Formats: sequence, structure tokens, C-alpha cells
Amino acid sequence: MKSRVVLINSMVEELDVIPVQSTDSTDQQEGVVVSRVESEGGLETELVNGFGASHEGRLSFEGAGEFQGFSSSSSSGSVGKSEHEEIFRLIDRTINATIVLAAGSFAITKLLTIDQDYWHGWTLFEILRYAPQHNWTAYEEALKANPVLAKMVISGVVYSVGDWIAQCFEGKPLFEFDRARMFRSGLVGFTLHGSLSHYYYQFCEELFPFQDWWVVPVKVIFDQTVWAAVWNSIYFTVLGFLRFESPVNIFNELKATFLPMLTAGWKLWPFAHLITYGVVPVEQRLLWVDCVELIWVTILSTYSNEKSEARISEGPVEANSSSPSIDPQE
Repeated sequence: MKSRVVLINSMVEELDVIPVQSTDSTDQQEGVVVSRVESEGGLETELVNGFGASHEGRLSFEGAGEFQGFSSSSSSGSVGKSEHEEIFRLIDRTINATIVLAAGSFAITKLLTIDQDYWHGWTLFEILRYAPQHNWTAYEEALKANPVLAKMVISGVVYSVGDWIAQCFEGKPLFEFDRARMFRSGLVGFTLHGSLSHYYYQFCEELFPFQDWWVVPVKVIFDQTVWAAVWNSIYFTVLGFLRFESPVNIFNELKATFLPMLTAGWKLWPFAHLITYGVVPVEQRLLWVDCVELIWVTILSTYSNEKSEARISEGPVEANSSSPSIDPQE
């Protein structure tokens, strides 16, 4: 017959007990835990551990286990999310780099191979020498064949590149630009700026058909008041609709940026338009203006998107400030 030794030890000093408030009377009683341990000598020992609020200790350890499991799962979830975001950024940069390199390669190839039918026997120096002249001749032929389409293509390219430059100036890496934003700006340039500018310059010549010296300053003033106001309003409005914004937001954005953009243009365009209306022929004016607009579109696109992003970022703040406060005790 095995001898039994009953050991009663107080667990107050050996166990860290986290008190749990309870209204149950059984939780306030001292519990007894009996465990059987078989010693090496074959004697079976019963350990009877008496301690206050045994249920409190059990609940505390179970809660700690659940908390540790939740922490580990949440940390693993955040790591997985960051990995997915990094993968998406890598894919996004790859797509952007492919677009830029493909468009650049296509443009350079078209410019350099303008005389590929006559290359037989030509040296590299001769190819590079005649390429600018023959590209200019091809551009003039395109203007004669379809002037509106040629100017639409040029404006679309300029507005796309200008928006890309604007995003780079805003601090974005070279291949992490917003494709949708660049596409919107290029679409506005292609569909509206090229065609409207073509008819505007013709209208301006009919409105001021004089050849006196004072005609050039008058055209510049008319351009930088009437036409600049009209075009800036069209640009901001159409971009707002392409961003699926409400008419109220578009109107507020236009009202906030109308005068700043109009006055900002006066720092650049009056000097450029002295050449536009004083030197450049009518059919070539849009090409000259589009070259200058690489700088202007950068400013224009930056203003438009800064206002839109500021309004979007202020939205949650206003919503939080307007929401009623809730007492934590409730």
C-alpha cells in the first residue's frame, strides 16, 4: 500500500495572481488544488495548494494567453500587409517605367528614322545632321494636311509630360508618378487645348488685323485676361469632372485658384507672348506656346492637384470635428 503525503503550501508568494473583480461568492472563497505526483521511489504525493481566489488566477492566465495570441496575430497581419504594399509598389513602378521607356524609345526612334528610306550610304553624322530639318518639314506637311489633329497631338504630349514633371517637382520618385493624373492632364490637352488654341489664334488675328506696333501689346493683354481666364476655368472644370468631383467642389476649387493662377501666369506669359505675337507665324504659334507650356503646365497641374488633395485631406478632419463627442464611460 502506497503512502500518501499531503503537502499544503500557500501559493500567495509563489504565483503572481492578477485580481479579477467578481460578484460571485465562490470566487471569494479559498480554493484547493490537488495534484498527484509520482516520485521516483514509487511514492505518490498529493500536493494540495490552497490559495485565495483560485478562480482569479485561472482567469488571469487565460486572459494573458488570449492577449498574447491576439498580439502575435496582429503583428503578423501588419507584416503581411506591408509586404503586399511593397509588392504593389514594385509592380506600379515597373508599369510606370515601362510606359516612360516605351514612349521615349518610340519618340526617339521616330525622330531619328525620319530618313530611313534614304539611309543607304549615309554616315551617322549625316543622319544626325539632316534629322532635325526633315522632321520640321514633316511637321509642316502634317499641319497642311490636318492642322487641328497635329496640334491636338502636340498639346496632348506636352500636357502629359508637363504633369509628369509637376509630380517629380512635388517630390515623387521618377517612376512613382500617378498615371491616372497624368492621363487626365494629357486628355485635356489633347481634346481641348490643341483644338481650342488653333481656333483662338485665328480668331485673334481676325479681331486685331492690324500690322502696327501697338497690336502686339494689345494681343498680349487680351490673351492674358480674356483667353487665360477662359482656358484656366475650362482646365480646372474638366479636370474636376474627370476626378469625379461634385460641381460644388469644382466651383469652390475654381473660385479659390482663379485669381492666383491668373496672376501667376503674368510672371511668365507676357514675355513669352511678345515672341508669340511679334515673331512666330500663326500656324507655328501653338508649337512655340506648347514648348513654353512645359513650364506652365507644371505650375498649372501643381496648383490644381494641391487644391484637390488639400480639400480631400481636410474632409476627414471636418467630419471628425463635426461628429458628437462620446464619453468613454458611456
